[in-house]
Amino acid sequence: MVRIIVVRLRPIRLWYKLACAAAILFIVLLFLIPAMMADKNDIAKHYRYDKRVSSNGVELHTIETTPDHVGLQAIDTNVTATPFYGVNGGFFWEGALLSVAVVNGRPLKGEPGDYGSGWYNTGITNHLPRGTLVWDGSDRRFSVQIVTSADELAVRDKQQYWAQGGVSMSLGNEAVWRQEMIAQEMPGYDNGHMRTGLVYDSANRLYMIVSPTSCTVEQFRSAIVEQLGDRKLVDGIFLDGDGSSQLQTKQVRLAGDRRQVFQMLAVTK
Repeated sequence: MVRIIVVRLRPIRLWYKLACAAAILFIVLLFLIPAMMADKNDIAKHYRYDKRVSSNGVELHTIETTPDHVGLQAIDTNVTATPFYGVNGGFFWEGALLSVAVVNGRPLKGEPGDYGSGWYNTGITNHLPRGTLVWDGSDRRFSVQIVTSADELAVRDKQQYWAQGGVSMSLGNEAVWRQEMIAQEMPGYDNGHMRTGLVYDSANRLYMIVSPTSCTVEQFRSAIVEQLGDRKLVDGIFLDGDGSSQLQTKQVRLAGDRRQVFQMLAVTK
């Protein structure tokens, strides 16, 4: 009799353990999922999403936010596969960051001065002066500075800024913007590609912009000036484009060509 009772209890014990494990998992998810949703909803309060189509047919998806709610992130996946709302960042090659990407004097990957860390703006063959969007948290102002490396940036406090490299958009300077963009070695500027850019206005509002339309740099820039011209835009930069042009918000996800990218700008709390 004793042996029979023992044998019959074994399946019951296994079932009991599985039931306990399932109950614990359910309780964890019960608390974790609302917390994750609340976090996403909190972040959504710090940006405004808009979709516009310009007269030249270029579609613009825009995240409007403030510089205090922007975080530069090193990633190794598609923007739409991250937990962040935001857009892709600067240029890269095989995981190495080829655009300045610095927060409070520290590059996103590695140490100051390291190749591929986000310390340098790098062109086709070597380091190259390129337009870099800088938020000076101490002075409370944006600027576009043409620099080769992060140690050239002019900010009041090296512990209160972020900087994102790209290629100068030169808003308000119609006479030279094209020469400047070519001199900074903007890839595929006269070819049709998806595009990404950052612009800011006189009230220090930042606009992260992605176009899934295949367009030239000039068409992309013209669409921005037309559609956001009433915002008193000051200046901006072009970021990496083509399949790297990616955006994620609560409202929409643009995955480019679904490729992996290695840096982004994210909306933060």
